[in-house]
Amino acid sequence: MSENSNDWLDAELQDTLDEDYEIELEDAVLSAEIRRIYREHHPDQMDRKLYFQELLRLQSELIKLQDWVGHHKEKIVVLFEGRDSAGKGGAIKRITQRLNPRIARVVALPAPSDREKTQWYFQRYVPHLPAGGEIVLFDRSWYNRAGVERVMGFATEDEVEQFFQDVPEFERMLVRSGIRLVKYWFSITDEEQQMRFLMRIHDPLKQWKLSPMDLQSRVRWESYTKAKEDMFERTNIPEAPWYIVPGNDKKRARLNCISHLLGLIPYTDVPQEEVHLPDRVFNPDYEREVLPRELYVPQKY
Repeated sequence: MSENSNDWLDAELQDTLDEDYEIELEDAVLSAEIRRIYREHHPDQMDRKLYFQELLRLQSELIKLQDWVGHHKEKIVVLFEGRDSAGKGGAIKRITQRLNPRIARVVALPAPSDREKTQWYFQRYVPHLPAGGEIVLFDRSWYNRAGVERVMGFATEDEVEQFFQDVPEFERMLVRSGIRLVKYWFSITDEEQQMRFLMRIHDPLKQWKLSPMDLQSRVRWESYTKAKEDMFERTNIPEAPWYIVPGNDKKRARLNCISHLLGLIPYTDVPQEEVHLPDRVFNPDYEREVLPRELYVPQKY
């Protein structure tokens, strides 16, 4: 490979790292005081360079997993549940960052409509389940009934009990149909959630993440704890067990989750066609039209 080619690859790698760094910063605008307090509470943060090296390595394995899923027409569903601000969204973002959205897609459903409230509870989730060759990641799932709906009184105790009776068989049906079902619960401490909520309040670019339901989760911390414990006891089945991801350290939580997910799936390398860039075809009779200047985005930077 020529020296120029090496320079080009180095530049591409640097661009990749810059993109990762931008995502990691997430355009945070924190006051110096909030930043100082956060660092005091996280003295053993993972080295950034090591984190990015491991993240890129794991993401390259995720691409292999994606190719295997597409080649063998596998079906994978991953549920992400947990405390508000526990890092579910960040983990999902890193998993899907380099994957083909036609194969790996995220489902984050809004609150049910009046019509959906009259349906069979699982009905609105079923259309989002994968076909062969697809990976679906649910950012919250049917377990809303065991968590927020129960704690906030959006579901009656009879409805919650019916859910607990139905969900094990529903998930066994999914597994029997050939779906690989993985369930993650992201856990953080009371103190850590308090810190993250304060950071969101003081960051104008993250305040949208604080919904009224999120704020209520602070008030009802103990109720959510009891609901979570009941949910684990009633829905931790051999066909689809729960896996708890300690989330106080965001970087380690993401890496641990991705590594664990890869370890659950028996993916292997699949045959790949060698890609060749075809020669450009030049037509001597072709003349490129001059487009009007107003069609172009202004060059401000």
